[in-house]
Amino acid sequence: MALPVRQQATYWGIATLLFFAVLWGLGNVILPFIVGGAIAYFLDPVADRLERAGLSRSMATATISIIALLIFTLLALLIIPTLIRQLVDLVNAAPEIFGKLQAWLTTRFPHIMDQDSVVRDTLISLGKTIQSRGGELASGLLSSAVSVINALVFIVVVPVVAFYMLLDWDHMVARLDEALPLDHRETVRGIARDIDKVLAGFVRGQVSVCLTLGTYYAVALMAAGLQFGLIVGAISGLITFIPYVGALLGGGLAIGLALFQFWGDWMQIGLIAAIFAVGQFLEGNILTPRFVGKSVGLHPVWLLFALSAFGTLFGFVGMLVAVPVAAAIGVLARFGVGRYRDSRLYRGLTGQETPTDES
Repeated sequence: MALPVRQQATYWGIATLLFFAVLWGLGNVILPFIVGGAIAYFLDPVADRLERAGLSRSMATATISIIALLIFTLLALLIIPTLIRQLVDLVNAAPEIFGKLQAWLTTRFPHIMDQDSVVRDTLISLGKTIQSRGGELASGLLSSAVSVINALVFIVVVPVVAFYMLLDWDHMVARLDEALPLDHRETVRGIARDIDKVLAGFVRGQVSVCLTLGTYYAVALMAAGLQFGLIVGAISGLITFIPYVGALLGGGLAIGLALFQFWGDWMQIGLIAAIFAVGQFLEGNILTPRFVGKSVGLHPVWLLFALSAFGTLFGFVGMLVAVPVAAAIGVLARFGVGRYRDSRLYRGLTGQETPTDES
């Protein structure tokens, strides 16, 4: 006999509170394990495909690990130092860029750029703020994230956790399946499949889209001669998972820098704009339909709220778990709505089928 609904709600509520309590109390401690688990989840389909090709699970995991190590080494030696240097240069160039913008506005619109102008004061303060805050952010990232103990622990623990979780992923899923309540096993399996579908479509799909678009933007902008092309492309690709925001922010930043660097060369500025136009066409017509699919059931507004709420409450770790938690809540909400529509509370007498007399 199944437990009453009230008792089930009590148990699941306690489990949810324990989850958030652990997230709150052990946020920084569990960060490497969350990242390692996310990597294992992302790479599990690759391992499954290698298994179907004839490799054992151990050989598939080892092959993936070697390739990942080579890619990480390449990034650490070639890409990451250039990204950091361009980030620092961009932050330092902010006052000069805003100074030139101020001079251009003074020439074109002198009446709004006098000594007492709010626009003038805002531009000056904005440039100084970006330099000071950006410098603090860059130096803070470089000093705190690369502190010897934290960096070594993160760099060592994440690959180890990812390796062993990827190796035992199918076994862990089977163990969890065995632990499901017998009376609700099929229901829980259906909900889990829906959550996995949303995560697979969004996380795996959007990561692929972000990496592809980020690489395209970075290479194309650098080839076009934009001074900070690599960092602008990386930023644009990183925030592509938020619809239109990546293109608007990345495109606005790139075109603004192009105006600063190529003023008067409208062909060059048009080329930068065309790069983002092509990127948007690729994203909307090729990449997103290919990697993400038509719909994964995770609305952008709900995603933004989850990222903001979890980031505020639990910090960086909260932002990492925001997407899977948002996906789970969305699936559970749709499940609850479906049950409500099948219930007598919703259907009432109107929704009941009227029996027909057979003659």
